[in-house]
Amino acid sequence: MSTAQTERQEAARLPDGDVVRVLLEQHARIRDLFAEVKNAQGELKQNRFDELRALLAVHETAEELVLRPIAKKTAGEAEVEARNHEEEEANHVLAELEKMDVNSMDFDAKLADFERSVIDHAEHEEREEFPAVRHGCQQDQLNGMGSRLQTVEKMAPTHPHPTAAGSPTAQMLTGPFAAMVDRVKDAIGSGGR
Repeated sequence: MSTAQTERQEAARLPDGDVVRVLLEQHARIRDLFAEVKNAQGELKQNRFDELRALLAVHETAEELVLRPIAKKTAGEAEVEARNHEEEEANHVLAELEKMDVNSMDFDAKLADFERSVIDHAEHEEREEFPAVRHGCQQDQLNGMGSRLQTVEKMAPTHPHPTAAGSPTAQMLTGPFAAMVDRVKDAIGSGGR
C-alpha cells in the first residue's frame, strides 16, 4: 500500500507536466484531505470535506476524459471499464456523503468505507493503468495529456453527478453545464447543501 509521501516521491521522479505526475500529486492530496477531514471538527471539517469533494469530482472527470481514452489503447478495455465502474460507484457515495451532516457518526463511518474504496481505486490506477500509459506514450504525449487534464479540471463539475459518472460521453454532454451550476453553488457558499 502506498502513502501520500511515496506518491509524492514517485511523482517527483517524473517530468513537470507529465500526466502521471499530476495524477500522483493529486492522489497524495486526496489522501491528505481524507486525514484532514477525519481529524477536523465543525466548520473546518465541512471545509476540508468540501475541498475533498471538489478535488475528487474534477479529478475523476478529467481522468475519464483525458486518461481513459489512452489507457484503453495501452492498458486495455477491461482495465478502463473497471476503473470507470469504480468511479461511477464512488460518485454515488460521494453524493450521499455530501448530503450528510459531517459531524455525525454515520458520516464518519461512511467516509471511512469510502476512503478505503477510493484508495483501492487509486492504487489500481498506479499499479495497472499509469505504467501502461507511460510505457505506451512518448514524453511529449504525456506532457500534452497533463496539460489537457489540467484544462479539463478547470471546467469540470465540483460536485458529484452520478448520472454522468463512469461515462466519458455523458461527462462531455453534461459536464460544462453541471460545472457552471456547481461553481455558482460554490461561490455563494451553499456547497450543495
